[in-house]
Amino acid sequence: MTTGVRRRMGVEERKQQLIGVALELFSHRSPEEVSIDEIAAAAGISRPLVYHYFPGKQSLYEAALRRAADELATRFVEPREGPLGARLLRVMGRFFDFVEEHGPGFSALMRGGPAVGSSTAHAMIDGVRQAAYEQIIDHLGVRKPPPARLNLVVRSWVALAESTALIWLDGRRIPRGELESQLVHDFAALAAVSAAYDDEMAGIVVGMLADEPADGPFGDLVGRIRTLVAAVPAAEPAQALR
Repeated sequence: MTTGVRRRMGVEERKQQLIGVALELFSHRSPEEVSIDEIAAAAGISRPLVYHYFPGKQSLYEAALRRAADELATRFVEPREGPLGARLLRVMGRFFDFVEEHGPGFSALMRGGPAVGSSTAHAMIDGVRQAAYEQIIDHLGVRKPPPARLNLVVRSWVALAESTALIWLDGRRIPRGELESQLVHDFAALAAVSAAYDDEMAGIVVGMLADEPADGPFGDLVGRIRTLVAAVPAAEPAQALR
């Protein structure tokens, strides 16, 4: 962060500096708690000069959220190399890196803070969700448009990752690494349940698991389920599920 040092910048360079400063401040405190005076001081310029580049705090906040949304969308980009489970785990690691680095800003982006009009906030959020969705579909290597059930699975999983991160930020009571693994397991579980109802999904899941190693995230899930099932008394399966 630049503090207390004035230097001449071009218009676009100054705008980008102010957006970066605002995003850093919004990442540590809620936008409602950050004033234009603080942003100006952190950027090393006067309050009137901030208004020269942005009409008000709302427009600066919106620009900061746009940058945050663009950055968050890139966290789902992953080369199509190696087993899917490992790829998803790396994606979740980068996703939670962002969540941890930009806690209040992430919450504001996903919840559509009051400084941004609802339609603008929703458009940015939907853009992030769509980018994540398209990346996952690409990793599965299926035709487009994808089957209806797969569409439901992937969009449900993206929403689950979002809500899980928001809940985690409120106290961080579960170790982050466990949540990252759990979300990868959640994806496999959602796909497997859907496969039980649809032959096309069954084929996709079989292909998804074909190259998965026994010690990978999906193999770990299978092992955990086997341990759980083994603990259920053989004569009482129905009662155990009630």
